Amino acid sequence: MIVNLILMGAPGAGKGTHAKDISRQFNIPHISTGDILREEVSKGTELGKTAKSYMDAGKLLPDDIIIKIIKGRLQKDDCKSGYLFDGFPRTLVQAEKLDIISSIESVIYLKCNDDILIKRLTGRRIADDGKIYNIYFDPPPEGIKTYQRDDDNEETIRERLKIFYSTFIPIMDFYKKLNIFQEIRGDDERAVVYEKILSILEDLKKG
Repeated sequence: MIVNLILMGAPGAGKGTHAKDISRQFNIPHISTGDILREEVSKGTELGKTAKSYMDAGKLLPDDIIIKIIKGRLQKDDCKSGYLFDGFPRTLVQAEKLDIISSIESVIYLKCNDDILIKRLTGRRIADDGKIYNIYFDPPPEGIKTYQRDDDNEETIRERLKIFYSTFIPIMDFYKKLNIFQEIRGDDERAVVYEKILSILEDLKKG
């Protein structure tokens, strides 16, 4: 079964965590535009240089550049059996252009209560080895040194959530019209959320 998926959710909804699990189980690539951009920048490609000029100026890349990046990624061999986008598309224009170059089977939205999202992000602590803990849900063992990201503060997070919802609603409406949008609770326990995702994928297989 070829599975082309989009996993969406606000910052802290757990997209990255569940995307990795889906990618492993179904052997499809987990595609993150941020990862692609960082790779292009590190390689010093023309695309990378263009992306870096926008990133250094603190600006979002134009939709046309993002779609060009995505189009190139989807042409790689590992996408022949499907793929999973994590947090893409970010604008309605990107969603519309993606619909032209590829066929999406399902868009799964992890809906979370804002208070939970804020706790997840303000409580996030990172150890020197890169392991991530949370002082509310998964505190680090005694003696483990951790640090908090500068942007993991409530004021910044609330602003990020406001921006997310303003751009997400038109995208949600677009995919609802295509009858491929599904919403599940993203603030349940990790295993419960993943079971719900698997249930959606099983229904796709039957259909």
